Amino acid sequence: MNWLDEVKWDAQGLVPVIAQEAATGDVLMFAWMDRAALQKTAELGRAVYFSRSRGKLWFKGEESGHVQQVHEIRMDCDNDVLLLKVTQLGHDPSIACHTGRHSCFFQVWRDGAWHAVEPVLKDPSTIYTS
Repeated sequence: MNWLDEVKWDAQGLVPVIAQEAATGDVLMFAWMDRAALQKTAELGRAVYFSRSRGKLWFKGEESGHVQQVHEIRMDCDNDVLLLKVTQLGHDPSIACHTGRHSCFFQVWRDGAWHAVEPVLKDPSTIYTS
């Protein structure tokens, strides 16, 4: 059996993926992969996701320069969620989120509302090339 066949893909042929910083354990982001994205990630040792909004492969960092080097790919007990252990690379390796923050999980629920608890490290308008 092909290793890709062991993944339980959803009806759209996707699987949810969590990117975790290898050195700190910080959860950086959530994304989706299709078979091609997972195959490319394994081949390149670099995170490649599937962009649902663009309907195509998304090589993390292709516009922002915030590339994720993949050290390990893990699959959960139900074979329907993947975890990538990554190191952020690029001109500003502390940024993983398109908002210019370290992590996409920067909001906390407190006192009946969501509050941003991590700072913007770089203005997003200065990050993206297209």
